[in-house]
Amino acid sequence: MQTVIKLSPDQLAKLVTHYQPWQSGSSLPPGALLRAQYQGVTITAYKSGKVLFQGSGSQQVAQPWHPVGVDQPAAGTHKKSTTSNSLPAGFASWSVLGSDEVGAGAYFGPLTTAAVFVAHQDLDWVRQLDIMDSKVLSDQQIQKIGPQIIARLPHHVVNLMPAKYNQLQKQYNVVALKALSHNFALKQVLAKVNPAEVQGILIDQFAAPTTFNRYLKQAGQAGISQPKEYFTTKGERHHLSVAAASILARLVELDSMKKLSEAAGITLPIGAGKHVDEVAAQLIRRQVPLKDFAKLHFANTQKAEKLAQRQ
Repeated sequence: MQTVIKLSPDQLAKLVTHYQPWQSGSSLPPGALLRAQYQGVTITAYKSGKVLFQGSGSQQVAQPWHPVGVDQPAAGTHKKSTTSNSLPAGFASWSVLGSDEVGAGAYFGPLTTAAVFVAHQDLDWVRQLDIMDSKVLSDQQIQKIGPQIIARLPHHVVNLMPAKYNQLQKQYNVVALKALSHNFALKQVLAKVNPAEVQGILIDQFAAPTTFNRYLKQAGQAGISQPKEYFTTKGERHHLSVAAASILARLVELDSMKKLSEAAGITLPIGAGKHVDEVAAQLIRRQVPLKDFAKLHFANTQKAEKLAQRQ
């Protein structure tokens, strides 16, 4: 099965950066920017904006990128499944429990997932914080806004530090870890509030709802039946609860990175680029165990090991 999508230049750049840890091979097809192997799916991104997903899970892997257009599946395959991107009218003014995560694409540091409940009466207060997707806010802004969210709004954070992440990753892939973390964080917040006040749950979508629930079932973790869960990409644009969760997750990630850097004796960069390989190689030469600082299944591990052997 294969799925082909067409992305804008900005979306394409984000996709290439996201899948760099899983890139495979040194040679690329003509006009390609990236070829990666992710969850059994081969992803090939082209300069034209076309991205080809090949494999049995191609539709599920392609879906979170909210493509501008999706080709029909090849003959003999199933039709593209619908997703829960549509939200009820007036959803932005509802009392919503939202969740988001950071760190999935970064070699060093934790996978951090946060859930925050923003009641209707708190929307104006959150709005005056002038928050948006944490990715476009500076560290200083995150460190100023985050504590205010903690002090006022019901919340919970699941922070899988590298040692724990690597242990769990032997049993669960990264999408499964995201699903389990989101579900657990959301349940913890529901236990802190009156569930009847929560009109809906909004999860910043990273997988199709069916995939999300399948991973919960496989892990023996019960999902949330009420209130209703909604899944949509760029969730922070649809409700401030997701924006608040994004801020909180980033705040905890920043604090974790600071502590890890202090323990490693070197500033650990966020991301998965060449500089990350060089820092990891330095740790290897110093015989510092990478498992305590990095996500070992990333391709950066093998690259760092080769660099460490050269010097």
